[in-house]
Amino acid sequence: MRMAIQGPSGSGKTYSSILLAKGLVKDLSRVVVIDTENNSADLYSHLGDYNVMAFSRPFSPERFIQAIEESEIAGMEVIIIDSISHEWEGEGGILESHANMPGNSFTNWSKLTPRHNAFVQRMLSSSAHVIATIRSKQDYVISDKNGKMVPEKVGLKGVTRDSMDYEFTLVFDMQMNHQAKVSKDRTGLFNSKEPRNLNEEVGHRIAQWCSEDNHEEKTDSFSESFAVRIEKAQSMEELKKLYRMNPIDADRFKQFFTKRKYELQKHLQNGSIEHK
Repeated sequence: MRMAIQGPSGSGKTYSSILLAKGLVKDLSRVVVIDTENNSADLYSHLGDYNVMAFSRPFSPERFIQAIEESEIAGMEVIIIDSISHEWEGEGGILESHANMPGNSFTNWSKLTPRHNAFVQRMLSSSAHVIATIRSKQDYVISDKNGKMVPEKVGLKGVTRDSMDYEFTLVFDMQMNHQAKVSKDRTGLFNSKEPRNLNEEVGHRIAQWCSEDNHEEKTDSFSESFAVRIEKAQSMEELKKLYRMNPIDADRFKQFFTKRKYELQKHLQNGSIEHK
């Protein structure tokens, strides 16, 4: 399972992650919390004997990768990364590294993006279940209301690279009442409108889904849907977005991407599709 739990400070991300992990594997001695939050994971030791890996600055992608690999070597079955926001916005993370680099800003991103992507791919390829917490903050847009430009609250925005939620099988959004709503669910287990407590029972349901025999059928269904979306892409930008949203599936469907890219380029040359 690749799962993300995002929410503001105090919403219960760490506590919920540990309960979910307990439901996933029962034995908390096989669970590790990679703790970037100033030893906050120690606050919940009453839940059981899980492991804590204290993680301090610099929060570079390479150090996160090393922490995942050390957890796997130690035989951990669930890796909780609390939180991955530090890899993006923390000291020594991607944004600070970019700010400190001399030269052309755009060119510098070409050096940093592969480092970030390597971290993402290491999470996706882990031999353990991965639960990643993401800090979030309230996001606003400026809207025109009766001739006046006013800020309008549009929900919580995760502190990480845009579209990171595409990488996960499940994404839960925590509220300040410690309940969560699912914002992405490839398992089909949860109602997106129903808030719930993230507890052992939820973790157990996810574990059962992971062990079901009909995953091949589910994968085939998703694969068919993904291929159709590639074939229906109407611009190069849309095609690139599909490629970025799930690198694993992108590799499996390389022939579809190549074919549609050729078709779009041909249409662009003929002027029949506007390149965005």
